[in-house]
Amino acid sequence: MPTDNDNSKPPIDADAFEREVTTDLDDETPDKPKGWPLHTRILIGLAVGVVAGVAVNYKFGGDHPRVVWFIDNITQPIGQLFLRLLLMIVVPLVFSSLVVGVAGIGDIRKLGRVGLKSFAYCLVISAISVLIGLTLANTIKPGTRIDATTKAALEQRYGTDASKQVEAAKKAGTVPSPLMQVVETIVPTNPIAAVAGVPANPSAATSGGTPNMLHLMFFALIIGIAITLIPISVTAPLLRGLEALYEITAKIIEIIMRFAPYAVACLLFNNTARFGLDLLQALGWFVVTVLLGLSIHMFGVYSLSIYFLSKMSPIDFFRRIKTVILTAFSTSSSNATLPTALRVSEENLGVPQEINSFVLTVGATANQNGTALYEGVTVLFLAQLAGIDLSLGQQLMVVYLAILGGIGTAGVPSGSIPFIIGVLVTIGVNPALIAIILGVDRILDMCRTTLNVVGDITAATYVARSEGYELLKPHQPAIVHAGVAMPPG
Repeated sequence: MPTDNDNSKPPIDADAFEREVTTDLDDETPDKPKGWPLHTRILIGLAVGVVAGVAVNYKFGGDHPRVVWFIDNITQPIGQLFLRLLLMIVVPLVFSSLVVGVAGIGDIRKLGRVGLKSFAYCLVISAISVLIGLTLANTIKPGTRIDATTKAALEQRYGTDASKQVEAAKKAGTVPSPLMQVVETIVPTNPIAAVAGVPANPSAATSGGTPNMLHLMFFALIIGIAITLIPISVTAPLLRGLEALYEITAKIIEIIMRFAPYAVACLLFNNTARFGLDLLQALGWFVVTVLLGLSIHMFGVYSLSIYFLSKMSPIDFFRRIKTVILTAFSTSSSNATLPTALRVSEENLGVPQEINSFVLTVGATANQNGTALYEGVTVLFLAQLAGIDLSLGQQLMVVYLAILGGIGTAGVPSGSIPFIIGVLVTIGVNPALIAIILGVDRILDMCRTTLNVVGDITAATYVARSEGYELLKPHQPAIVHAGVAMPPG
């Protein structure tokens, strides 16, 4: 049971992280600069990017040579620089925070409770999200509302991209049994290769260079467990080094987030300038179905969870994580948002580091509620479009596959497309129909990534509360619990 809950401690400020990021790089500077909070500047950047992108698309069109040149040479490099900088520090951040966090828990039984609660919460919430999506898809039936002309035009426009996606999915090889797939997804044979992004079967690889986060997390988890079973006098040097690495990555996050407003403007400009709003109109019913499902889950299911399980005001909760929401929305990547989510959850919500590091790092890859909902709606939409009426048994199989797919889906933009192709093949729908939703996938990806990240934070607050921690109050770092460092002050 936690021992550092002191009711005399002042409550945590809702904008603690934002205020820290807007200070000088030297935290000891007495005359700290003043200005708009970080979330306000990101929101302005988001609005500027959308308005400018839509205006350019309306004026010139997304295929105009000048628009293409400007995106390829100006805005896309800036947006990708920001995204790659965040992804650059994910590996050291995840490894150091997870090892130190597990060591800080210090008790195998408590670690087992935390893991079991996290898994059960994510499983139930993911199942609810898929059921919401399938219910809406069966009620609204968006696939029956797209006319043949629009369908043919979209297939022609994105047919080449869809063919590439289908071929890449086929190249990945045969899918093993569900249990074997879980083993291969979680346990690495070579953790160094997993971190380096080297695929187990290079000849069948569809991409390379992307770290396998689940493999990294499992390896870090095993090391953390082993540390708890070894005398602290032996492991203290390693823990001090990892704690220093964590603090260094935290400072890098502060530096990178200073450029977030400008990068967000570029990222949003790229999407809207190329595609405009015509695709949203053409696929209006599909977009409405997805967004309605995501909204119900975000503001309905999550709010109930926060109120009843985490014992917090949902309004206060969403206000405190607004920077995370905006970062997830603009980057479309759970992995890229993870550094900010870890800092905000600890500094603005008071979730202790040992709970944070376990639940959020694992959740960034394994808890994809929004992705599961999107996959369920998309599969039913394309089946309706193809004139295939799925039976109740087939829809339950879609639920099962969507929940399972949410665990293995990469936390990067458009990471769910290969999984959707696989499900379409399984239920007998032509996978080439994926072309119809490719144009709006990135926009919807931004929304479902936001749901994914918020779901991770709700899980962290629930687990922390259930373990006896008081939220919205500061807690000693996990390394203090490990007996390596002295409490601050």
